[in-house]
Amino acid sequence: MSKVEGEKLNAREQEHYLVDGYLPTIGIECHVQLKTKTKLFSAVSNEARNARPNTLVSHICFGLPGALPYLNEEAVRLSAKAAFALGTRPQKFSKFDRKHYFYPDLPKGYQISQFEEPIVLGGHVDITLDDGTTKRIHITRAHMEEDAGKSQHLDYETDTLVDLNRAGVPLIEIVTEPDLRNADEASAFLTEVRKLVRYLDICDGNMDEGSMRCDVNISLRLHGAKE
Repeated sequence: MSKVEGEKLNAREQEHYLVDGYLPTIGIECHVQLKTKTKLFSAVSNEARNARPNTLVSHICFGLPGALPYLNEEAVRLSAKAAFALGTRPQKFSKFDRKHYFYPDLPKGYQISQFEEPIVLGGHVDITLDDGTTKRIHITRAHMEEDAGKSQHLDYETDTLVDLNRAGVPLIEIVTEPDLRNADEASAFLTEVRKLVRYLDICDGNMDEGSMRCDVNISLRLHGAKE
């Protein structure tokens, strides 16, 4: 919900969204892989789906000493297209930061992402609800970042295998305000985003292949509670 929208919900509207006496508040982080020929910071092929594990890699993907990363211009162009489609404009200045965390599929120990200065600020996506009404979902930001590798757990195996073909694949992460209230609205939002990125031809939107993924953040509060 946007910062002021929560205060605008009257008692009748709140009761419409109640689940066992609780009022859900939902925000989504949607990861959209960009359809570039190469990765975000290296001249390695971005066609990782049918490749053998750990064959589409470079010293940059592994975080080895050597040449510095070089930004993919096409990834910036596709991100700018997304900004206009979200009802806003790309920022004239954006920059990357190091996001440190320690997972087996992140050999550098950090992810190159945008934090303080993302390429997209603001915007919105309009969704159509089951009753035919339209609801506007506000976008906080959409930032560029490199994807991590992929941990794989095979049947009947106790070890975790790591495939770094996906490491460094360019994506934008679209972050909503917590405007969503139930699973139907969340589903409608993701459906709309999928149609949007496929129409723009910036992503194929194949969720079964992981080229579009989402994290759903859910908060619950008792009806009438302010926090």
